[in-house]
Amino acid sequence: MERKKVILGVSGSISAYKSALITRLLVKNEIDVQVIMTEDACKFITPLTLSTLSKNEVLTSFDRENGLWNNHVHLGINANAILIAPASANTIAKIANGLCDNLLTAVYLSARCPVFVAPAMDHDMWLHPATQRNIKTLEKDGVHIIPPESGELASGLIGEGRLAEPENIVNQLNVFFENEKPLRGKKIMITAGPTYEPIDPVRFIGNHSSGKMGIALADYAAKLGADVQLVLGPTHLRPKNESVKVENVQSAHGMLRASLHYAEKSDWCIMAAAVSDYTPQEVSKIKIKKKESEFTVDMKKTTDILAELGKTKKANQMLIGFALETNDEVEHAKKKLVKKNLDFIVLNSLKDKGAGFGHDTNKITIINKEGNKKPYELKSKWDVAGDILQYAIEREKTQNE
Repeated sequence: MERKKVILGVSGSISAYKSALITRLLVKNEIDVQVIMTEDACKFITPLTLSTLSKNEVLTSFDRENGLWNNHVHLGINANAILIAPASANTIAKIANGLCDNLLTAVYLSARCPVFVAPAMDHDMWLHPATQRNIKTLEKDGVHIIPPESGELASGLIGEGRLAEPENIVNQLNVFFENEKPLRGKKIMITAGPTYEPIDPVRFIGNHSSGKMGIALADYAAKLGADVQLVLGPTHLRPKNESVKVENVQSAHGMLRASLHYAEKSDWCIMAAAVSDYTPQEVSKIKIKKKESEFTVDMKKTTDILAELGKTKKANQMLIGFALETNDEVEHAKKKLVKKNLDFIVLNSLKDKGAGFGHDTNKITIINKEGNKKPYELKSKWDVAGDILQYAIEREKTQNE
């Protein structure tokens, strides 16, 4: 299983010494830990201690001694979670209000992953309306708050504000990682990329599909715990998640054979490949030499893979198709949806800037078999993959209720 990557943010609090145990527990749970400390945190515990425990260099500022810089965007994007423990009142106020004056707050603002905040401060500071207002802001922003516990505080007072015990913090993180696998045990077949229809041993007829959308779906589904089988047409791209099983195919016939095979044992079939509608009537065994000013290739229809899967679709199986259109988009997508017995179809138009073949972004509208439409804004194909899978999860849940 892919190891989780967690950024542990340590801010200036007397309870910063507990970050050593938090680090140790995370590592024990086979989690890769990258510690980021604020300047004040270094007054309470040394970076050397945490780098020794995490087996990674501790980051404390944007710049390095060798003239390079710590890329906060890269750090924020590539983490599975950010855990700020302890989170002082000062750091909580900064991230709640979008202030960015150190590496930790910059990484927070760059993050695409879940963020967990474990506050630690004196009782009166914790109960102050300003702090509570900031906590509510963070919760509204989707941040997971790990509440402080009651006990003896550094001031000598007894009350709420003490950092949650390291075991409790790490346990909450582990529970979250388990729950974020809604597709665990689900078998999903995904097709991606173009097909190449051979004319002779040298030439072929193909299309501009890169396979990016289907590969993003495969990676995202595997991230959510699914057992993913990717049927991939000719492209240089590959899934990043090593758990994704890949069968490479070239032609529409090869994709048909593989799709029918894997569909038999799949709970979901997501057909994102751009399969050729036609293939040459005859394929020359030798290279066709240039002789005439015109060259004609007789074509025949390929077998409609999506329609074949629609005919053999099982009772509890979900079949999802894609429609890339240039005109009368919704009308064409709805016809395809009904004709091929789909649960829903993902429509995108070449009229939309940033959508379609080759782009890193996409703009989609999902239409289900009841005729309901759900449009989405232009997003990265990774985020679009998340939207499609979340829609499928919610649809299946509703149907099973």
